[in-house]
Amino acid sequence: MSHASSSAPLSVDQARTESAGYLALALLGERRPLQVLPSAAGHYIGTADEDGPVSRESVECFPSHAEASHALETGQWQQRLIP
Repeated sequence: MSHASSSAPLSVDQARTESAGYLALALLGERRPLQVLPSAAGHYIGTADEDGPVSRESVECFPSHAEASHALETGQWQQRLIP
């Protein structure tokens, strides 16, 4: 797994503003962009690398990719604070 560049810690609000994964940075030291990812139950907002998912960032699981994308674009989702 490759590591994206990391820097000073971000707050949850700063991570959201930068569209970066808060948990990926806080727990793994990896600054990764937020994206919509599939799960067995639907879709969630998280981060990934070339090997697959890195962190699940959203509390919610969305029934469709379109709903998860809309939540990501509008900020209408809740950040997980623990893995």
